[in-house]
Amino acid sequence: MQKPSRRTLLRAPFAAAGAALLAACSDFGPESRSGPQHTAGTMAFVPQGPKGYVNPSDPEVLAAERKRGSGPVRMVRFTAARSMLDLGGRSVHSWAYNETVPGPLVRVTAGDVLSLTLSNQLTEKTTLHAHGVRLRNDMDGVPDLTQPPVAPGTDFVYRFVAAHPGTYLLHSHVGMQPDRALYAPLIVDDPKEPLAYDQEWVVVLDDWVDDIDGSSPELVLDQLKPGGAKAMKMGMGMGPGHDSPSPHGSAHAPASPSKSKSKSRSKTPTGPDRVLRNSHSALLHGEGGNVAYPYYLANGRLRTNPSVFRCRPGDRVRIRLINAGSETAFRVALGGHAMTVTHTDGYPVQHRRTDALLIGMAERYDVLVTAKDGVFPLVALAEGKKGKALAILRTDKGRNLPAPDVRPAELDREIVPARRLLPAESVAMDDRVPDRDLLIRITGTMERYDWGFDHKQYDVRERHAVRAGERVRLTLVNATDMWHPMHLHGHTFSVTGISSTGARKDTTIVLPHRKLVLDFDADNPGLWMLHCHNQYHSESGMMTVLGYKK
Repeated sequence: MQKPSRRTLLRAPFAAAGAALLAACSDFGPESRSGPQHTAGTMAFVPQGPKGYVNPSDPEVLAAERKRGSGPVRMVRFTAARSMLDLGGRSVHSWAYNETVPGPLVRVTAGDVLSLTLSNQLTEKTTLHAHGVRLRNDMDGVPDLTQPPVAPGTDFVYRFVAAHPGTYLLHSHVGMQPDRALYAPLIVDDPKEPLAYDQEWVVVLDDWVDDIDGSSPELVLDQLKPGGAKAMKMGMGMGPGHDSPSPHGSAHAPASPSKSKSKSRSKTPTGPDRVLRNSHSALLHGEGGNVAYPYYLANGRLRTNPSVFRCRPGDRVRIRLINAGSETAFRVALGGHAMTVTHTDGYPVQHRRTDALLIGMAERYDVLVTAKDGVFPLVALAEGKKGKALAILRTDKGRNLPAPDVRPAELDREIVPARRLLPAESVAMDDRVPDRDLLIRITGTMERYDWGFDHKQYDVRERHAVRAGERVRLTLVNATDMWHPMHLHGHTFSVTGISSTGARKDTTIVLPHRKLVLDFDADNPGLWMLHCHNQYHSESGMMTVLGYKK
């Protein structure tokens, strides 16, 4: 079967938007940008913390980036701004990249240099993180750790080599901003693509609460914290779409009390109670989550007006599934079809057939399906919650679509968890004995909402030390009653258990009262965040830093 060309890949409507963006942005050079700009090498940021560690722009970081090579420069421009968004029949005010949800698809080829200008037109600081990409430390987008946050009215140029092909996710890394529309897919194509397929479908899943009946992510976080509901009744919440600081500031950089009180909020709506109580998921061994989202989206659309992907019967379709949600795992299946898993978090695995997948926040899976003749629902069930996202694959010319509440039988059949996937031989880690063991306990309770590691909440000055060249064994012990999708920046790890070398990933689910053992090579110097990708947990303190010793 003929392998797809770049043009073939971009036939998909969602991908076409990204192609247009890249073409349109080719004219954006430094001379065409307005306002202050910053980029790699123009300012060396040194965060607070102990001495003796490799800082984000130190020579060790620059040397590691040079080893990745340097190909053609692909220039892209994102504008973060307040926007009116159409969710497929429901309009909301929110914050978005280039006034779309999801943000425009960015597509490059492995070895290219991505030069992405982030123009901050919000009235709040922001950053951009290339989730899953093994890049230079000062381009990682973690405020006050790898860079100063991007101030309102200024630009920052994220410039790095996209060395490894795969499916990735761009998103803000400040406060509750990722629970708006500040996210976008990033695809790094393999110039020697080994898979053969006819079409490609990029599907971005999300949970949505912003500007629905007065809700905002900050208000929901308030409700989850002890006393939050009482504070809301006293008029302490923000209205929808307001560019105001979080009432509790950010776990990255707390807002000052004077700044938080500078805007009058007594007349803004407080929104309904969004706390989810008594949820349960057998797959997640406990609660499914704590936020009752009113909507779930597939490619930015409600299930009552889903996006439709068209192809021919018999086409082999590569589906790139991305969970951009903030507090929801999705159980995903395509009605009438089995899926063959080919990649997870951008790295190839030994092909494995499955009926459905459980995808935690910020995880990505690539699957292959052979399209049958007809109309078929791609359903993303909000695991342990009420609701679902829906998109449609169709090969005929009929008009009838599946009902919004459709539930394919495949959702209740075989589900292959990530821990049972094996890496492709080309990316399998060797059986090297670890040079360093790190044990980190995941701690906190729903009642106190005091999520953290080792009973500590995030402090930018603390470090878990590693040294360049080490094989590190990281054991995560989940001492909580909740599941947590854990993400390590700047690296991929091998999930051990079924074999000595498991699938290569950067984000993985740790079930309640279980432990997970991860091996990774310390081959990317700098200061790297380890955190839960439940946005409400991380913003409450479940973040820490792995630092390379000099």
